[in-house]
Amino acid sequence: MQCELCKEHEATVHLTQVVGSEVKKVNLCEACAAKSGLDIKGTISITDLLMGLSGAGKPTREAPARDRACPRCHMRREDFKKTGRLGCAACYETFAEELAPMLHNMHRAHQHTGKIPARESQRVQVTAEVAALQKALEKAVVEENFEEAAKLRDHIQALRGKESA
Repeated sequence: MQCELCKEHEATVHLTQVVGSEVKKVNLCEACAAKSGLDIKGTISITDLLMGLSGAGKPTREAPARDRACPRCHMRREDFKKTGRLGCAACYETFAEELAPMLHNMHRAHQHTGKIPARESQRVQVTAEVAALQKALEKAVVEENFEEAAKLRDHIQALRGKESA
């Protein structure tokens, strides 16, 4: 099998990516894999793959990703790559730009919703809807759109009535 990039050498590196129900396979020679940033001689951790190959590990304007450290726990990107865990809650803010694409790839969403018991599903959904409507209500009041604000207020009251029932 030939390398898909140079089409000259034998492909010895085979990568498979599964996104939803779609499977992508890439076959590269050692030289093209090295040019692409893959260290085929060393070990590759899952965090290397998620942060490095997904493009999530690119440096930002404020500080190169390798130099950035969490102001609270002083964890660096390299430390995260070794352990696969962040040091504290502030790490999420420090590395947000790098983590967002990685988390989106893992969870297929920008927000982790987790699992909830079936009996709690409706209550949690109503609570989330009320929170979103509350934000919209505040925005309508700031914009002095009182007609819309009144509709939102009534909708929130109706939902809260369901929630307590």
